[in-house]
Amino acid sequence: MVLSLYVVLFLALHLLPGMKSSMVNLNNNGYDGIVIAINPGVPEDEKLIQNIKEMVTEASTYLFHATKRRVYFRNVSILIPMTWKSKSEYSIPKQESYDQADVIVANPYLKYGDDPYTLQYGQCGERGQYIHFTPNFLLTNNLPIYGSRGRVFVHEWAHLRWGIFDEYNVDRPFYISRRNTIEATRCSTHITGINVVFKECQGSSCITRPCRRDSQTGLYEAKCTFIPEKSQTARDSIMFVQSIDSVTEFCTAKTHNTEAPNLQNKMCSSRSTWDVIMDSDDFQNASPMKGTDPPPHPTFSLLKSKQRVVCLVLDKSGSMSSEDRLLRMNQAAELYLIQIIEKGSLVGMVTFESLATILNYLTDIIGDNAYEKITANLPREASGGTSICSGLRAIIHSNQSTSGSEIILLTDGEDDQISSCFEEVKQSGAVIHTIALGPSAARELETLSNMTGGYRFYANKDINGLTDAFSRISSRSGSITQQAIQLESKALNITGRKWLNGTVPVDSTVGNDTFFVVTWTIQKPEILLQDPKGTKYETSDFRVDKLNIRSARLRIPGIAETGTWTYSLLNKHAKSQMLTVTMTTRARSPTTLPVIATAHMSRSTTHYPSPMIVYAQVSQGFLPVLGINVTAIIETEDGHQVILELWDNGAGADTVKNDGIYSRYFTEYHGNGRYSLKVHAQTRNNMARLSLRQQNRAMYIPGYIENGKIILNPPRPEVKDDVSEAKVEDFSRLTSGGSFTVSGAPPAGSRTPVFPPGKITDLEAKVKEDHIQLSWTAPGNVLDKGKGKNPFGFHLLGIV
Repeated sequence: MVLSLYVVLFLALHLLPGMKSSMVNLNNNGYDGIVIAINPGVPEDEKLIQNIKEMVTEASTYLFHATKRRVYFRNVSILIPMTWKSKSEYSIPKQESYDQADVIVANPYLKYGDDPYTLQYGQCGERGQYIHFTPNFLLTNNLPIYGSRGRVFVHEWAHLRWGIFDEYNVDRPFYISRRNTIEATRCSTHITGINVVFKECQGSSCITRPCRRDSQTGLYEAKCTFIPEKSQTARDSIMFVQSIDSVTEFCTAKTHNTEAPNLQNKMCSSRSTWDVIMDSDDFQNASPMKGTDPPPHPTFSLLKSKQRVVCLVLDKSGSMSSEDRLLRMNQAAELYLIQIIEKGSLVGMVTFESLATILNYLTDIIGDNAYEKITANLPREASGGTSICSGLRAIIHSNQSTSGSEIILLTDGEDDQISSCFEEVKQSGAVIHTIALGPSAARELETLSNMTGGYRFYANKDINGLTDAFSRISSRSGSITQQAIQLESKALNITGRKWLNGTVPVDSTVGNDTFFVVTWTIQKPEILLQDPKGTKYETSDFRVDKLNIRSARLRIPGIAETGTWTYSLLNKHAKSQMLTVTMTTRARSPTTLPVIATAHMSRSTTHYPSPMIVYAQVSQGFLPVLGINVTAIIETEDGHQVILELWDNGAGADTVKNDGIYSRYFTEYHGNGRYSLKVHAQTRNNMARLSLRQQNRAMYIPGYIENGKIILNPPRPEVKDDVSEAKVEDFSRLTSGGSFTVSGAPPAGSRTPVFPPGKITDLEAKVKEDHIQLSWTAPGNVLDKGKGKNPFGFHLLGIV
């Protein structure tokens, strides 16, 4: 099979990928495998690459001293977008991709500043998702505002790699200390400065006055600002303000400010940043380097992505004949080839049982003929044994490099020989996405995904598990406007002669390349579909596949109408049968960023009774979508389902309120084995809103005191209060969050609760006349589940 290393990059912005997989590892004090990826929407500029190199080189030395000679950056790959010109110094990537990068370089969505930030929503000590720098931040002089770019990178790296949090708080910049003094929220308190209100400013000079105390709160008035001295002696802390020259260390147990109302204290139980760093996996075996020499400078590899290459490796062994598995595999694979895979990709197909057969060499997906050429070869019969390595070797040992290509491996069978090709797979440079079909699929299957940075899925008996998995395997290039989006995915067992009715909202961010697909198990149902303007589509409008795989498909002409679509299916057979409905679409235009949802678990494996966290991000571009219903459906190998509502309330498993990350603890284990995750995000009656205020941004310093005078920095762009939120139309999104594995759990029904009540993290006290009003988010009696009791043991005058 002719495979090559090509991955398409199109114009769009990166969003959170589910099941994030970093390639970074620490060897002999040096970090290897760091990937910095440039978005294809960024114009070509050699200076950008040069400034990235200079930033990382400076950061390496700063990091080395900040960690007391423990770690530095050894080698870094810079991923160049396909939209840039090819050059001889650019190499071909292997498993590096934009959506799995540690650092992304992309324009902000809406022009509201260039604050660097890290997408971080895990618990204390858990790694973040990615660091985001804008091209403008990397190309212009930001030294007075943020400090040097190398220092900023170390501040963000600490978020990303070690799961520590900021020591300032934009929303609560001051607090009352135990000594009854008002202090700026900071670490350490050795950072000196003044507290002023700016009365009138012209250019870089301002008339100021001292801050007044608010009689209600006891704190300074809302407009009060802390201005640090430019010249300091304090060495800590990097997580408060890395821009001050003297700051070269993290706060330790000796210097940590436990009173400050910041996220570090909230999330890490008032532990210092250095304590959390030292407890990380990186530092368990990282002793300080001997001697006084600085570390070697980082080395850089320039990689340029090209055309996406995907190969389906499908199981057709004898066990696939049971429970209609072969049929369901073909239905899902056909949907993937026709509706999901991006145009312009190269696609091939291999089937295997005891031996492998190449059914399609690489085909350029440019028209309907290309789809039909591949789908016509989907296997019709199941027979033989199961040799997964045979299927993989048919690709790996082809006559061209497999570096950078993607393999979608689907199997239902046991195979105790998988480990025999692990090393070959690792050396191939291919990314392998695995789909385990049914409870008997080989237990070592996920190792292939883990070692190559691929996705892992588990599908049980109904077709939707497979279609959800295939639908999630979109381009890893960050080309969001090219990716398929699931609007509906429903499977119901319908009684004979009965109707199945439903609605699907289509919002104005999507509507291009829209498909409505129905599958059945016995007899084709009667199909009625109506768009928001009343146009009707009937059974005769749907195309039935020639392969007799019991599916009917309608491609909506042009752009699908915005609004609510309604559908009705009649089971014409006398017996009950399983009917499924799937609706997919793409962005309305190349310049329209769609609302998307992604999901994943906090870990891919867990041992009972450790709780896990379900995460779902709903966003448009880099902006969070708030106020929506997000539901997780978690299914076990025996078909047991747990329905879990996810929250964005800043309590329990949720780190930050209103950041578009919806979270919840998962504790309802139902035996051992594989579990699958699916998330449905939806809103009705115009309840959703788009937050234009960026969360978790780097601290903006308005100015410094130098020689007794306040020297102002340029003002930052601000979002006006009246546009801080924008309404979002009704929408529906479904996405797979992959699979995870549970061990050590008791049999279903025999377990007893072993999890404590949730912890209160947002307790606030306010003076109301002659009373003190307490408010907090009520925890559950089992982490964030259920209703907890009054945790204080005295009469409450406040609100719960």
